[in-house]
Amino acid sequence: MESIKNVFAGRWGIIGAGILIGVLAPLLQKWGNPPNMGVCVACFERDIAGAIGLHRAEVVQYIRPEIIGFVLGSLIAAYLFREFRPRLGSAPIVRFALGVFAMIGALVFLGCPWRAALRLAGGDGNAILGLAGLAVGIWIGTLFLKGGYNLGRAQKTHTAAGWILPLVMIGLLALMLFFPQVASEGKSGVLFYSVKGPGSMHAPLAVSLVVGLVIGFFAQRSRFCTMGAIRDFVLFRQMHLLSGFIALIVTAWVVNLVLGQFKPGFEGQPIAHTMHLWNFAGMVLAGLAFCLAGGCPGRQLFLAGEGDGDAAVFVVGMIVGAAIAHNFGLASSATGVGPYGIPAVGIGLVFCLFVGFAMREKNA
Repeated sequence: MESIKNVFAGRWGIIGAGILIGVLAPLLQKWGNPPNMGVCVACFERDIAGAIGLHRAEVVQYIRPEIIGFVLGSLIAAYLFREFRPRLGSAPIVRFALGVFAMIGALVFLGCPWRAALRLAGGDGNAILGLAGLAVGIWIGTLFLKGGYNLGRAQKTHTAAGWILPLVMIGLLALMLFFPQVASEGKSGVLFYSVKGPGSMHAPLAVSLVVGLVIGFFAQRSRFCTMGAIRDFVLFRQMHLLSGFIALIVTAWVVNLVLGQFKPGFEGQPIAHTMHLWNFAGMVLAGLAFCLAGGCPGRQLFLAGEGDGDAAVFVVGMIVGAAIAHNFGLASSATGVGPYGIPAVGIGLVFCLFVGFAMREKNA
């Protein structure tokens, strides 16, 4: 078992995780997920928020089994390798708010770091602006880290606390099974289902769940994190995590070419807009929030699966942030940024800068 742990922790472990995601994400698109959105943690959490009625944007309502699989796959890996360590208590309200603003920034761009990479691999040139903004946001975050920024140390807690988010995910899966979509209707009696738009486009439930479990398992073992990849390169010039992120992009590009899903250009890209400044600025906000919270949205799910209650709070913040973004006209669409998305990005940046300056250790 120890030798297996070492394989996952090494360079080829993280590259393997990137290759795995790079293969499975385009395949999920081929099997029914939205174009250039085989996997998008932010978009999928937004769909979940709609499915349980937190927002009423009818085109983005569906409980995404991939998200459930990420958490439960990580949970299985953590138990198998004795890494399930329940802990919580490190500035939860700040983490919740960071999750809210991270989601707002991501929905102004229309994607999380994973989707930015997959959009690029699918030929969407607008993703270049998003990835550049992500890198700038994380770079700003590293300046705060160097200056002593710290949300405090989480404390060991009861095992039951570490199970809360996994149990929520099991509950969401149960709701899907007991209350499936009724024919072409948009409501099952309990859950909301999109009958058109991105929310109506999905791979079969069992396929999505299995893919999520597999990715969750291997990502937990390898510590795959897009935010951490850029942060570690900026701070320490370490390529370990970044090699996995690069492997994801290259592999997804090759798979898209093979599947005929590579369509280069800026105009007319699926579920994307060409307001370049706000593609950039939205991801600056998201990247800064991810850095201050200690992980990208995927990594937060994997951490929650291994018992991290602080990561679970961030995940809940992102789901609530999706509801706020769609209920108050902040989220973008293919036609451009929402009517109040631009001021929301400004407010989010001010909040993150306040947190970065205010939550520094005095002796740093």
